[in-house]
Amino acid sequence: MAALASLATLVGAGASIYGNVRQAQQQNELNRAQIQIAQQQEAARQDALRAQQQEAALQRQQTLAKTIATTRARLAASGVAPDEGSAGALTAGLTQEAAAAQNADDATLRARLAQGRVSLLNPDGTFTALLQSSRTFGFAARNLLD
Repeated sequence: MAALASLATLVGAGASIYGNVRQAQQQNELNRAQIQIAQQQEAARQDALRAQQQEAALQRQQTLAKTIATTRARLAASGVAPDEGSAGALTAGLTQEAAAAQNADDATLRARLAQGRVSLLNPDGTFTALLQSSRTFGFAARNLLD
């Protein structure tokens, strides 16, 4: 009868270990699926941010071109050479301001892209399940030795 109790303890420990490992495998699969979904969402978010950045850059270029053309036309209409002296400095300043604004937007985009990245160090729980299983096996072995 004592041998039957020992055998039942071993079978129970084995079933418990199997259950813990199986649960860890299922949790690992769920974690992988969640990570994949998060990566897809992050890729979509980054694509949207890049599209917004391109739209803003194009809009800034068009506004700059219109502003410079208008300024040059006004200067030329008033008898000033639009590419020389203070008129040239004015158009160069407009170009520099647009470049500075673009650089600021680029820095903001890089920060926003880096903000939502998923860590590769997310735990998958496999080691924890193994530790729990070994603890169960240790209890069974101790019961057999008693």
